[in-house]
Amino acid sequence: MRSATKSVGSAQSVGNHERLGQWMEHHGNLSLPEQLHQLDNEPGFRDLPAQTQQRYREHLIQLNNMNPQQRARILERNEALERLTPTQQKLWRTAVQQLSTIDSPRRHVILHAIIDLREQSPEQRVLSLNSANFNAQFSDSERGIIRSILAGETYSPSHPAP
Repeated sequence: MRSATKSVGSAQSVGNHERLGQWMEHHGNLSLPEQLHQLDNEPGFRDLPAQTQQRYREHLIQLNNMNPQQRARILERNEALERLTPTQQKLWRTAVQQLSTIDSPRRHVILHAIIDLREQSPEQRVLSLNSANFNAQFSDSERGIIRSILAGETYSPSHPAP
Protein backbone atom coordinates (compact mmCIF):
# COMPACT_ATOMS: atom_id res chain seq x y z
CA MET A 1 0.00 0.00 0.00
CA ARG A 2 1.22 3.54 -0.52
CA SER A 3 2.43 4.00 2.98
CA ALA A 4 0.54 3.60 6.14
CA THR A 5 -0.20 7.30 6.15
CA LYS A 6 -1.71 7.17 2.67
CA SER A 7 -3.01 3.62 2.65
CA VAL A 8 -6.73 4.05 2.97
CA GLY A 9 -8.27 6.96 1.13
CA SER A 10 -5.71 9.70 0.71
CA ALA A 11 -5.16 11.41 -2.62
CA GLN A 12 -1.46 12.01 -2.01
CA SER A 13 1.34 9.64 -2.94
CA VAL A 14 4.38 8.72 -0.94
CA GLY A 15 7.32 6.70 -2.11
CA ASN A 16 6.80 3.56 -4.14
CA HIS A 17 4.05 2.08 -1.99
CA GLU A 18 0.79 0.86 -3.47
CA ARG A 19 -2.19 3.10 -3.95
CA LEU A 20 -5.53 2.25 -2.36
CA GLY A 21 -6.88 0.53 -5.49
CA GLN A 22 -3.79 -1.61 -5.84
CA TRP A 23 -3.83 -2.48 -2.16
CA MET A 24 -7.46 -3.55 -2.41
CA GLU A 25 -6.69 -5.65 -5.49
CA HIS A 26 -3.95 -7.47 -3.58
CA HIS A 27 -5.93 -7.85 -0.36
CA GLY A 28 -9.54 -7.94 -1.61
CA ASN A 29 -9.64 -11.73 -1.50
CA LEU A 30 -8.95 -11.67 2.25
CA SER A 31 -11.63 -11.51 4.90
CA LEU A 32 -12.12 -8.19 6.65
CA PRO A 33 -10.27 -9.37 9.79
CA GLU A 34 -7.36 -10.48 7.61
CA GLN A 35 -7.36 -7.14 5.77
CA LEU A 36 -7.34 -5.28 9.08
CA HIS A 37 -4.42 -7.43 10.22
CA GLN A 38 -2.55 -6.64 6.98
CA LEU A 39 -3.28 -2.94 7.44
CA ASP A 40 -1.94 -3.07 10.99
CA ASN A 41 1.27 -4.60 9.63
CA GLU A 42 1.84 -2.00 6.92
CA PRO A 43 5.22 -0.28 7.37
CA GLY A 44 4.79 2.82 9.49
CA PHE A 45 1.13 2.18 10.33
CA ARG A 46 1.79 1.66 14.03
CA ASP A 47 3.76 4.92 14.09
CA LEU A 48 0.61 6.89 13.24
CA PRO A 49 -1.48 8.51 15.96
CA ALA A 50 -4.13 6.14 17.35
CA GLN A 51 -6.97 8.31 15.94
CA THR A 52 -5.48 8.15 12.43
CA GLN A 53 -5.06 4.38 12.65
CA GLN A 54 -8.69 4.06 13.73
CA ARG A 55 -9.87 6.30 10.88
CA TYR A 56 -8.05 4.07 8.37
CA ARG A 57 -9.54 0.93 9.91
CA GLU A 58 -13.02 2.47 9.73
CA HIS A 59 -12.47 3.45 6.09
CA LEU A 60 -11.43 -0.12 5.28
CA ILE A 61 -14.53 -1.45 7.04
CA GLN A 62 -16.70 0.99 5.06
CA LEU A 63 -15.15 -0.15 1.79
CA ASN A 64 -15.82 -3.77 2.68
CA ASN A 65 -19.46 -2.99 3.51
CA MET A 66 -20.08 -1.43 0.09
CA ASN A 67 -21.41 -3.30 -2.87
CA PRO A 68 -18.83 -3.88 -5.63
CA GLN A 69 -20.11 -0.96 -7.74
CA GLN A 70 -19.92 1.50 -4.83
CA ARG A 71 -16.43 0.28 -3.89
CA ALA A 72 -15.26 0.59 -7.49
CA ARG A 73 -16.62 4.15 -7.64
CA ILE A 74 -14.74 5.15 -4.48
CA LEU A 75 -11.53 3.55 -5.75
CA GLU A 76 -11.93 5.27 -9.14
CA ARG A 77 -12.42 8.61 -7.40
CA ASN A 78 -9.28 8.07 -5.31
CA GLU A 79 -7.34 7.27 -8.47
CA ALA A 80 -8.67 10.40 -10.17
CA LEU A 81 -7.70 12.53 -7.17
CA GLU A 82 -4.22 11.02 -7.14
CA ARG A 83 -3.73 12.07 -10.77
CA LEU A 84 -4.42 15.71 -9.93
CA THR A 85 -1.52 18.07 -9.42
CA PRO A 86 -0.97 19.27 -5.85
CA THR A 87 -2.54 22.61 -6.81
CA GLN A 88 -5.60 20.86 -8.27
CA GLN A 89 -5.87 18.68 -5.17
CA LYS A 90 -5.86 21.79 -3.00
CA LEU A 91 -8.56 23.39 -5.17
CA TRP A 92 -10.63 20.21 -4.92
CA ARG A 93 -10.35 20.11 -1.11
CA THR A 94 -11.21 23.81 -0.89
CA ALA A 95 -14.26 23.32 -3.15
CA VAL A 96 -15.49 20.42 -1.01
CA GLN A 97 -15.11 22.57 2.10
CA GLN A 98 -16.91 25.50 0.44
CA LEU A 99 -19.73 23.23 -0.66
CA SER A 100 -20.24 22.06 2.92
CA THR A 101 -20.84 25.67 4.02
CA ILE A 102 -23.64 26.34 1.51
CA ASP A 103 -27.19 26.15 2.89
CA SER A 104 -28.78 22.75 2.45
CA PRO A 105 -31.38 23.43 -0.28
CA ARG A 106 -28.83 25.14 -2.51
CA ARG A 107 -26.17 22.52 -1.73
CA HIS A 108 -28.60 19.82 -2.92
CA VAL A 109 -29.07 21.64 -6.23
CA ILE A 110 -25.30 21.85 -6.68
CA LEU A 111 -24.78 18.20 -5.72
CA HIS A 112 -27.47 17.15 -8.19
CA ALA A 113 -25.68 19.11 -10.93
CA ILE A 114 -22.37 17.42 -10.04
CA ILE A 115 -24.00 14.00 -10.18
CA ASP A 116 -25.57 14.78 -13.57
CA LEU A 117 -22.34 16.22 -14.96
CA ARG A 118 -20.14 13.34 -13.84
CA GLU A 119 -22.31 11.01 -15.89
CA GLN A 120 -21.66 13.05 -19.02
CA SER A 121 -18.74 12.43 -21.32
CA PRO A 122 -15.91 14.95 -20.98
CA GLU A 123 -17.08 16.66 -24.18
CA GLN A 124 -20.67 16.88 -22.96
CA ARG A 125 -19.47 18.27 -19.63
CA VAL A 126 -17.67 21.12 -21.35
CA LEU A 127 -20.78 21.96 -23.36
CA SER A 128 -23.00 21.84 -20.27
CA LEU A 129 -20.60 23.87 -18.12
CA ASN A 130 -20.37 26.57 -20.79
CA SER A 131 -24.08 26.69 -21.59
CA ALA A 132 -26.17 29.80 -20.99
CA ASN A 133 -28.62 27.75 -18.92
CA PHE A 134 -25.86 26.54 -16.59
CA ASN A 135 -24.44 30.04 -16.25
CA ALA A 136 -27.90 31.39 -15.41
CA GLN A 137 -28.58 28.64 -12.86
CA PHE A 138 -25.33 28.92 -10.88
CA SER A 139 -23.30 31.84 -9.55
CA ASP A 140 -19.62 32.27 -10.46
CA SER A 141 -18.66 30.86 -7.07
CA GLU A 142 -20.94 27.84 -7.44
CA ARG A 143 -19.64 27.14 -10.94
CA GLY A 144 -16.09 27.26 -9.57
CA ILE A 145 -16.99 24.76 -6.86
CA ILE A 146 -18.63 22.46 -9.40
CA ARG A 147 -15.68 22.63 -11.81
CA SER A 148 -13.14 21.97 -9.03
CA ILE A 149 -15.06 19.00 -7.68
CA LEU A 150 -15.52 17.56 -11.15
CA ALA A 151 -11.73 17.66 -11.61
CA GLY A 152 -11.63 14.73 -9.19
CA GLU A 153 -14.39 12.81 -10.93
CA THR A 154 -14.01 10.24 -13.64
CA TYR A 155 -16.49 9.78 -16.47
CA SER A 156 -18.98 7.32 -15.04
CA PRO A 157 -22.17 6.88 -17.02
CA SER A 158 -25.12 5.26 -15.23
CA HIS A 159 -25.73 3.03 -18.17
CA PRO A 160 -22.44 2.22 -19.93
CA ALA A 161 -22.65 1.48 -23.60
CA PRO A 162 -22.69 -2.26 -24.43
